[in-house]
Amino acid sequence: MNWINGIQNALDYIENHITDKLDYSEIAEQAYCSVFYFQRIFNALCGMTIGEYIRNRRLTLAGSELSSLKSKVIDVAFKYGYESPESFTRAFTKFHGITPSEARLNGSELKSFSRLSVKIIMKGGNTMNYRIVEKQAFKVLGKTETHSIDESQNKNTIPNFWDKAHRTGVIETLLKKASDKTYVFGICRGNTHTNKEVFDYSIAVECNECTEIPKGYNVIEIPARTWIITECMGAMPEAIQKLWHELCTEFFPTSEYKPTYEMDIEAYPSGNMTSPDYTCQIWIPIEKN
Repeated sequence: MNWINGIQNALDYIENHITDKLDYSEIAEQAYCSVFYFQRIFNALCGMTIGEYIRNRRLTLAGSELSSLKSKVIDVAFKYGYESPESFTRAFTKFHGITPSEARLNGSELKSFSRLSVKIIMKGGNTMNYRIVEKQAFKVLGKTETHSIDESQNKNTIPNFWDKAHRTGVIETLLKKASDKTYVFGICRGNTHTNKEVFDYSIAVECNECTEIPKGYNVIEIPARTWIITECMGAMPEAIQKLWHELCTEFFPTSEYKPTYEMDIEAYPSGNMTSPDYTCQIWIPIEKN
């Protein structure tokens, strides 16, 4: 199944089960990838989290029912997954700008958030520097934390992890142990937990002869894979977020490759990460469609 069909199947599943209790793992299965990577791809493609999309669609449909069918507020609240009329009223008012009761009045003005459909739009002018590389297995030494798959949370917790790593000497410790000091890696591994609401994120360095592992650190073996390695230039984190968007919306939908959905690696060299000419890389393991 190709990239576009997988994402569209997931969107169709959401729409067909919009009044059910939606399980993110079941949604991700429609796209044949893990919950973590579906969340990441969806956010890059759509500019919002999957939770925001579902909430906006439900509130749109709820508004339509209250306005046209004059349904009871309590019935609509429970239908669209709210535990109480009060929580529904708060969400509804924030989204539409009027209360559910006001929505039942003739002439009430409501907001509409339309159903998403995935399409390829051909655009010119973008140049992406990338290489397809066969890499043998290698080891990294890292400091690992568990983070929520919710993009609205991890976009803050991961930068905080990096800040703490710099402040507490983690980066210095890793570089002392590194067999290759070219990069400090940020490694996302989305299939490491039975709890699908979290993923492992490691700050790491290549360390193929790891001995005397410091307490609190761990060794991860990166398997032999085919990788796409893309260059990213610009101030962080905006530049790397832009590159992720281009990979998801331009490269993968039109290429013969797809991610393996095991992990991805952001490779950061030393330097001023706020500089407009700072250059780093994204490594993604891939396979042919």
